[in-house]
Amino acid sequence: MHRLIFFICFCAVMIVPVGQVCAATAVRIKDLARLQMGQEIPLTGMGLVIGLEGTGDGRQASFTLRMLANMMTRLNLTVDPSAIRVRNVAAVSATAILSPYGRTGNHIDVQVASLGDAASLQGGTLLLTPMAGPDGKVYVQVQGPISIGGFNLGGGGAGTIRKNHSVVGTIPNGGMVVAEPERLIDVTGYVQVTLYDPDWTTAARTAWAIDEYFGEFGLAKAVDAGTIQIRLDSQFAQAHLLTEFMADIEKITVVPDLPARVVVNERTGTVVIGENVSVSSVAMSHGALKLKIPGDASEGDLFGGGAEVVEEPDHLHPMINNFDVGAMPTVRELVRNLNALGVTPRDLISILQSLKTAGALRADLIIQ
Repeated sequence: MHRLIFFICFCAVMIVPVGQVCAATAVRIKDLARLQMGQEIPLTGMGLVIGLEGTGDGRQASFTLRMLANMMTRLNLTVDPSAIRVRNVAAVSATAILSPYGRTGNHIDVQVASLGDAASLQGGTLLLTPMAGPDGKVYVQVQGPISIGGFNLGGGGAGTIRKNHSVVGTIPNGGMVVAEPERLIDVTGYVQVTLYDPDWTTAARTAWAIDEYFGEFGLAKAVDAGTIQIRLDSQFAQAHLLTEFMADIEKITVVPDLPARVVVNERTGTVVIGENVSVSSVAMSHGALKLKIPGDASEGDLFGGGAEVVEEPDHLHPMINNFDVGAMPTVRELVRNLNALGVTPRDLISILQSLKTAGALRADLIIQ
């Protein structure tokens, strides 16, 4: 029976006086959230990759032949799709995300993936392909050689040698912005702060901290658990003033409030216990283990003791009828005692699940 490895993970150091908690755990808004002045736009397009060495689409991908015939028609060359016999061309989809700060002439990375039955895109070049947003407007034009980061060797079957996925690739800086997305300030006149981990308390604290920093009540408003809206006055119409305003917002510190959470990884035997986790008084029997957590109100310290685990012979399996009622201060003490007895990760998960089902574990239990 191998030993259980565990560690306790908190957002910041918790062994500090109550009056110093805010200073010790304050986090910049820049690290808690993303400031948005516009919406990222997903882009999609379809194009043709040429220059493949016999690894392109076959006759089954008839749409590739039609796309090739249509391209030739635009070049004043009429071709019957049924008469085309090529294996060096493949139809692909092109996808990318356009930042709200993308400006005309900027370049972005574009991902391409085969739409047909091409064996590989190795060595291919994408012809000029327009990429449109959900509104149908073309924002980016893309073309260029494809990097797949791998290769395909051999004629198929057992003789084929493959590295990475050769029908998906990237065109670094291949997309050129031809139309700029609208910025949020141009439309509504406010900045939106989006929390990475939505939480009602954190959102309210963030709005309050922004108001306090600028000395203006109502400047920021928590719309929901993950969104704070900051009003922009006309004085920020000048770009340099807006930049300074955004920089000031990023450096404001907030004390985030995270939910009590316990994460257990069965494969590695790792137990992560978050802040504010507690266990109510409970008694249980698990195999040869007899677990009793007394409810001593004087043990209110997060790192205090209180868990009592006794190992008994397997044939006894005693039932426990009497136990104290109250609050047990820490899961850490429980895990430490179980670890001392050589409890396996699987047994620990079963115990924590039972505690959660009984309502004694005051935290979200996440098992990986």
